[in-house]
Amino acid sequence: MLASAGTIQVVADAIRKYKPACSIIDPVMVATSGARLLKEEAVKTLCAELLPVTGLITPNIPEALLLLEESGNKIDNIKDLDGMKRLAKAVAEMGPKSVLIKGGHIPLKKNYEVATTDDEKEVLVNVLYTDGDFCVFESKYQVARNTHGTGCSLASAIACNVANGLSMERAVRAAGRYVEAGIKTSVDLGKGSGPINHFHSLNIMPFPPGGFVDWLLEREDVQQVWKEFTEHEFVEKMGDGTLPVERFKFYMVQDYLYLTQFARANALAGYKAKTLEGVAASAGIVTHIHTETKLHVSECLELGVTMDELRNSEEHQACTAYSRYILDIGASEDWLALQIAMFPCLLGYHHIAKRLSALQDPAAPRTANRYRQWIDNYIADDYTQAVGKGMELVEGHIFKQSPSRIEELVKIFIHATKMECGFWDMGMGA
Repeated sequence: MLASAGTIQVVADAIRKYKPACSIIDPVMVATSGARLLKEEAVKTLCAELLPVTGLITPNIPEALLLLEESGNKIDNIKDLDGMKRLAKAVAEMGPKSVLIKGGHIPLKKNYEVATTDDEKEVLVNVLYTDGDFCVFESKYQVARNTHGTGCSLASAIACNVANGLSMERAVRAAGRYVEAGIKTSVDLGKGSGPINHFHSLNIMPFPPGGFVDWLLEREDVQQVWKEFTEHEFVEKMGDGTLPVERFKFYMVQDYLYLTQFARANALAGYKAKTLEGVAASAGIVTHIHTETKLHVSECLELGVTMDELRNSEEHQACTAYSRYILDIGASEDWLALQIAMFPCLLGYHHIAKRLSALQDPAAPRTANRYRQWIDNYIADDYTQAVGKGMELVEGHIFKQSPSRIEELVKIFIHATKMECGFWDMGMGA
C-alpha cells in the first residue's frame, strides 16, 4: 500500500528514472467499508506525480471518484455501465495510459443497470479503457464471504500476465478469471472476510476451474478454424438475409439428417455415463434434439419439402463424414472425448446466433430477414440452457484430465470444428 505522500513520490521518481515497460498501480485509497485510507496530501501527490507515469491504474469506483474529486472533475453517482465508462475515461484524462475500473461495489442487473435488491444482483463488470477503446469484462455475481485482497490480487495477476507477454486486454481478462476462481474456491478461515484462494491452479493446469471453454477458444490453434466456422460465408449470408433459399433448403434437409445421428451420439453418451445424473443429462439433450427436429420439419414444410422427402433424402458426403466422425469418437474413446467431439456444434450455433442477432435492425419487422427464425431458435431460452448444461458437464470433467490428455481432446475439438466448416461449405454448394 502506498500509504503516504513520501512513499508515493519515491515510486513516481523510480518510474521516471528506470522507465519500466509498464507500471501497474492499485490505489488502495478507500476500504470496503467506505473509510478513506489515504490522507489528502497523499492523494494530491498520487494525482500529480504518479498518475502521469502510470501504465495501468486499477481503482474501484469509490477510489476513482476520489481521484476525480481531487482533480476538480466531479462525476455524479455511477448507476450503470455507461457511467463506469465515463468514469474510466475521466480518470484516463488525468495521465495514466490505461484505466481499469473495478465494479465490485455495484453489482448490476443483466441490462447493466445497478441492482437495487439482492435478487437483482446478477453480474459484476470491470471496465478497461486503453488506447482510446473500452473493453468490458463481465462475470457472474457471487455471494461470497472471502473477498479480502481481491483488488491487490487482481493487480498482481495483471502485472504477472503483462510480464509474460500478454496484451493489456488479455492480461486483465486472465487475471479476472484467476481472481474469480480464487473467490469461488476460497476456504473459510476464522471469522470475518477471509482471503481468496490463490493456489487453485497449482495442479499445473493451463486454466482455472471453470475456465476451460474460454481457454480453449483463445488458443492460437483453435482461433482460426473457429473463426472460419462461426463467420463462414453461409453464416454471414443468413445474417444479412442474402442466402439463396435453395441453399438454405438443401442445408435444412442435411441438418435434419445430421441431427438424427447427433441424437444417436448423445444416446451413446448416456450409455457411457457413469452416473444416473449423467444418463439423465444425455437423455435431456436427446429430447431437446427431438424438439429441434420438429422446428426443422416445420421449416422444411414451408420450403416445400415433405416428411417423406426428408426421411428419404440421401446424406451428402459432408454430413456423413461429420456425423460418423462423432460416432467413431464415441465408439473408440471415452465419454469426455465424445462430448468434446460434439462441442463445436453445441457451442458454435449459439455463438453464431448470438452474434447475428445483435446485427439485426431492431426497428425492422422480424420478417425482414428470412432467416431470423433460425437465428432466434439458437438463442432461445431452451437452447441457451442446453449450452449452459453442456458447458457445465465438460467443465466438471476436464479438470480431472492430465495436461497431455487435454491436448488430445483439443485436437478432437479442432477436427470436429473443421467438419463444421465442411458442413457450411456443403450448404454453399462448394
